[in-house]
Amino acid sequence: MRVGVCQTPEILGDTDAAVRVVRRFAGQADSAEVDLLVFPECFLQGYLVTDQHLRREALEIRSPGFRSVLRELAGLHQTLVVGMIERADACYYNTAAVINRGRLVGRYRKTFLTGGESALTAGDGYPVFDCAGTRFGINICYDTQFPQAAAAVAAGGARVLLVPAQNMMRREKAIWWQDRHNEIRARRARETGMWLASADVTGERDNERIGLGPTGFLSPAGEVISQVPVGEIGMVTVEINEPTQSNARAP
Repeated sequence: MRVGVCQTPEILGDTDAAVRVVRRFAGQADSAEVDLLVFPECFLQGYLVTDQHLRREALEIRSPGFRSVLRELAGLHQTLVVGMIERADACYYNTAAVINRGRLVGRYRKTFLTGGESALTAGDGYPVFDCAGTRFGINICYDTQFPQAAAAVAAGGARVLLVPAQNMMRREKAIWWQDRHNEIRARRARETGMWLASADVTGERDNERIGLGPTGFLSPAGEVISQVPVGEIGMVTVEINEPTQSNARAP
């Protein structure tokens, strides 16, 4: 299975624009023969957890709005993992949707929420999925700070842990965290023996907030195998089933 992880611009409140970015990356992924393509946390609507943003942008899985997104993605060849804000009944979830040729295969809801995510509801399960003969599961961003989240995915037989993340932070905080993300993720990889593949945003939201990633791959030994350069929009890919090969491309 060849996995591609995408370092994208941050898009806030413009689902159509986010879908266009997915389609552009998928076009690049075609030439790289990517089977599984991963996008950042809450990428579809943008990661804001204010009440106003949640009420305006959240999508129910069976809503016309989400069905329209699936139709736009139906022609893509890859299995997609796309972060989104999901509404279900009276609750909001930080969700990673697994989509194949316009069909929702399943979803993972973030189980460990930060203090700033009090308006969200935590998920309660760790589903695993199969793609091109390889099993994968998902932790979302802050989940990786808790060993039990990765361990639950590994217990389901996964060989690959996908980590959609969104680290658009105040500049001083982003710099402090820049190298620590991979330090934490490397521990999860070594503990479980899984590959770890992360996708994040880059760029600046305003004069104060910046996204530094990282987007890339860690081996089961916790080594950085391939990573999109800091500050660049782009994709890196790794073949999981065979000796490691990587290739970086920008959409």
